[in-house]
Amino acid sequence: MDQKIMLVTGANSGIGKAAALALAKEGAKVVMLCRNPGRGEKALAEVRAQSANESVELEICDLASLESVERFCGRFVETYPRLDVLLNNAGVLCARRKETKDGFELHFGVNHLGAFLLTNRLLPLLKKSAPSRIVVVSSSAHRSGRICFDDINLTRGYNVWRGYSQSKLANVLFTYELARRLRGTRVTANCLDPGIVGTDIMINRATGFGKLLSRIQK
Repeated sequence: MDQKIMLVTGANSGIGKAAALALAKEGAKVVMLCRNPGRGEKALAEVRAQSANESVELEICDLASLESVERFCGRFVETYPRLDVLLNNAGVLCARRKETKDGFELHFGVNHLGAFLLTNRLLPLLKKSAPSRIVVVSSSAHRSGRICFDDINLTRGYNVWRGYSQSKLANVLFTYELARRLRGTRVTANCLDPGIVGTDIMINRATGFGKLLSRIQK
């Protein structure tokens, strides 16, 4: 993998960090995309040390801001000559209803729209680098999800599971359609359910839902 370039979102902890470390150990050039600079720098140092791979780099981007995504993609295509793997892993899980900087419900905005824009802006580079891969981390929560087209921002009757499952269903539908459109391009798109994983996904453990998930993860 010496010349392969891998971009991993949400790489400062959990699945993203583990994936970045595994890829770095294989000799890939890994770009860790994180929202928080401090946490990102800490994760970067750990991945470099544990992999003995200095070709691991950190980029900062907030998927809750479409402007931030646009700026990052502009930097990426100017800095890196290719992109072999895009791992869309970053995600949030939030008990209280919140909105992104662009006014979208947080789960839908970060888990789907941010990744959607990121993928589409980097698609020309992925095609240029083919054979290449796009991997989307979804969840079994998609099975109970429903896209609320008449209230996509869930301004009425919000609850955490409704928001999260809608965003995870959007991940699956997006990946299916993307894979269809990419047939014959040597760029593959796949989504996966990682199962129950003990990660630092944003969750309020003071709520009943948060306590339940914490117990399951343990």
